[in-house]
Amino acid sequence: MRTIILFLFVCLFSVASIAQSPKREFRAAWVATVGNIDWPSKPGMPSIQQQQEFTHRLDQLKDLGCNAVIVQIRPSSDALYASTIEPWSHYLTGRQGEPPFPYYDPLVFMVEEAHKRNMEFHAWFNPFRALVDSKKNPNPTKHITHAHPDWIINYGGKAYIDPGMPDAREYVIKVITDVVKRYDIDAVHLDDYFYPYRIAGQEFGDSRSYAKYGQGVNKDDWRRNNISLFVSLLNTDIKHLKPYVKLGISPFGVWRNKSKDPDGSETHGGQTDYDDLYADVLLWMRKGWVDYLLPQLYWEHNSKAAPFSVLMPWWSEHTFGRHIYYGLGAYRMVGAHNGPWASPNELLWQIRDIRKMAPGSGYSFYSVSNFDKIPHALRDSLHNRYQNSPAFPPEMKWLDSVAPAAPVLKAIPSVQGTLLQWKENNPQKETIRYVVYRFTNNETVNINRTDKIISVQSTTELLDGTANNYKQCTYVITAMDRLWNESKPSNKETLTPQ
Repeated sequence: MRTIILFLFVCLFSVASIAQSPKREFRAAWVATVGNIDWPSKPGMPSIQQQQEFTHRLDQLKDLGCNAVIVQIRPSSDALYASTIEPWSHYLTGRQGEPPFPYYDPLVFMVEEAHKRNMEFHAWFNPFRALVDSKKNPNPTKHITHAHPDWIINYGGKAYIDPGMPDAREYVIKVITDVVKRYDIDAVHLDDYFYPYRIAGQEFGDSRSYAKYGQGVNKDDWRRNNISLFVSLLNTDIKHLKPYVKLGISPFGVWRNKSKDPDGSETHGGQTDYDDLYADVLLWMRKGWVDYLLPQLYWEHNSKAAPFSVLMPWWSEHTFGRHIYYGLGAYRMVGAHNGPWASPNELLWQIRDIRKMAPGSGYSFYSVSNFDKIPHALRDSLHNRYQNSPAFPPEMKWLDSVAPAAPVLKAIPSVQGTLLQWKENNPQKETIRYVVYRFTNNETVNINRTDKIISVQSTTELLDGTANNYKQCTYVITAMDRLWNESKPSNKETLTPQ
């Protein structure tokens, strides 16, 4: 009887693991550079050490099953990449305006390393922050705070670019599209800092731009329109340059409270996107100006002010045909000795809810370095059960709905294993990845079984060195384009290994 019970448990666990590892799911983590939160661990390190730290982070995320990384490359109107517009960031080099030594371009390096691991690279920009500390300005003269002091507003100890200035908005778009032009990024990612979070008793000092451009419109509506214009134009310019580059935005987790708007959530958020940050994110989704939202849902299920149990389904009901992923607060576990964050159960519960209520969506953890500071139980659970098979980002059919042609496969047995070779059909010279599936001992071919993937690669040859461990192997190959549209399977090749 004990043997039967154990067998049933193993079978149920195996089925649950497959069910809990969907084939399409955005899995990511943020890598914050401001204040050296995540990377590099301190400013001014030698280039090789910066590179080693970054690849360690990527390997860490890959081990957790992630398929994307969101890296902050512009924390405060400065650059962690080679720019002729803005100065090198001191978070990278130790001194604002100085390049890394020995010289390299971190963004080229980071994108290449992410792509080697079949991970998307989302370039994260803080659009309107000019200085983290408005009392300290270490920037060279070309920095926006010196070149355009009329665009700068000091508020709450920080300095911001005024979104009410049309030329200032155009400048920020120019900075972002410069990166789109010159680097092989997969997405532009903006955080929640549009207008700054409201500080009690302090008014954001944009009266001059409002007097010049407000044209009698209610000030709150004017501010929201400024941000909506920015988002709309940015998306248009990105898609004009590279139609496959996604635009994603990570807003604060509460759009509006129901007490202010019947369409809002049953929450009691002290600040909201619409009323305080002037970010009309639902308008952007309805208009198709963004490809995904990644709201920051950093509260537990039973939070009194903003429960995850309310917000996650609320957002999932407001997709308007675009994607919504969910920001999860891994940082909440740091130092938690009691309550919902003292164990990995809360975050794992959140992942289960996302998969149940919004299948095919996904999530991102804030932020990567917190996995070094919390118990290994979360990392182990993600690795062993929740993300134990590969997953691919969801397709965005409004950007591209045409899958590549299926490859033509040939399998050659040998004593070293089975050599797989395939011909591609790629006349447009698209960026293509190939997914190799192996089914053993008369298993049914089912390409939804991600646990049957043995390789995802860009080359057209693979030696399966473990093939001879099985009585029989059946292989199929599919092709995936840059936006993860998957071809039909190749011809099947079934071999009895030598």
